[in-house]
Amino acid sequence: MDAREAFGEDDGVESWSPARSGVVVLPSGRAVRGRALSDGVVGDGDAPSFGLYLTSRPHQERWESRWLMWPDFRIPRFPSDAIAALRDAYDRSLTERVEIACAGGRGRTGTAIAILARYDGVPAEAAVAWVRAAYRRGAVETPWQRRFVREAPLARLP
Repeated sequence: MDAREAFGEDDGVESWSPARSGVVVLPSGRAVRGRALSDGVVGDGDAPSFGLYLTSRPHQERWESRWLMWPDFRIPRFPSDAIAALRDAYDRSLTERVEIACAGGRGRTGTAIAILARYDGVPAEAAVAWVRAAYRRGAVETPWQRRFVREAPLARLP
């Protein structure tokens, strides 16, 4: 049973298939997709409902999206905004196809997915190892990204 079935929700949006490239299934069953923007254009059948884009310059897609100023190999320029945006992405992942992407799909995207894993109950000290096993081996590239994952002040879930 996935998270949508457990909560009795179905808004007609097809959730991500775990077989799709970059799809990560969180411990609760929620699925999100991590992607490298450098991989090119997403086809219509592969489009998310919502995208969170972690880049140095503004980024928009043809679907609903949000951009965070997040320089390569760094942490977000405005950490509290990033935490709020990641919480929104986590909440949306229950009923929507959420994608998180940066240029290479590893450091910033891995850091963001590790934060989602924390929201999903993965302990802070285990989140980097978890995302490296579930998403990409090289995810969360720098010491300050690892520290951000461990120390980000996440609001408690209701």
